[in-house]
Amino acid sequence: MAFERACALDEVRTDQGLAVTLGRYEIVVARHGDEVFALENECSHAAVALSEGEVADCQVECWLHGSMFDLRTGKPTNLPATEPVATFPIEVRGTDVYVDTETTLNGVTPS
Repeated sequence: MAFERACALDEVRTDQGLAVTLGRYEIVVARHGDEVFALENECSHAAVALSEGEVADCQVECWLHGSMFDLRTGKPTNLPATEPVATFPIEVRGTDVYVDTETTLNGVTPS
């Protein structure tokens, strides 16, 4: 595993994802309560940044067509999206968030 610093924890709001570029990947870092998650920052239905959508109920919304993705699994929870997005391991170290983009938690290969 190769964790890289993605952002400061206080940059991640509870109602909106934070877009971060790590190497060749665009990811979205999001919060649900005290938990922090990292997902591929592109809707699997349309090439739209998930970081532009709202975060609620442990899901991030694609603002264009309304698909919701579970922050834990990357799976869509409603249509029109049917394919999951990649999810990445994270570590909170003090006040910083680190993400490992070399590994996916759900086996989905990021685009």
